[in-house]
Amino acid sequence: MFIVDHDEAVRAALKFSLEIDGHTVEVHENGEALFQRAESPMTGCLVLEHALPGMNGLQLVQELRRRHVDLPAILVTTQPSRDVRTEAAAAGVPIVEKPLLTDTLLVTVEEALALHANGPAS
Repeated sequence: MFIVDHDEAVRAALKFSLEIDGHTVEVHENGEALFQRAESPMTGCLVLEHALPGMNGLQLVQELRRRHVDLPAILVTTQPSRDVRTEAAAAGVPIVEKPLLTDTLLVTVEEALALHANGPAS
């Protein structure tokens, strides 16, 4: 599991929450930090803040896919615009809106992991 969010407190809270549910979590403050890790992320799920410094969350997904990283991705944002919703839908990236007050993120992560494990529908 990879969390990319510019807010240290949010990264820590999401890491804690997802680890309690049994996930191994790696956190990064932006896309560049994720790219600087020793190897490309190959397993798990990406939880990406949309409003990242530099490239935004959807641009990060595009760049990861260009680099042949095809992990499921979830976009976390506050009040997404119609354009963001349209772009996310076209990329197959579900949106979870802040504030994260329920288990919606965890449910979305579990659904994304299950869908990815089962592969595309025939």
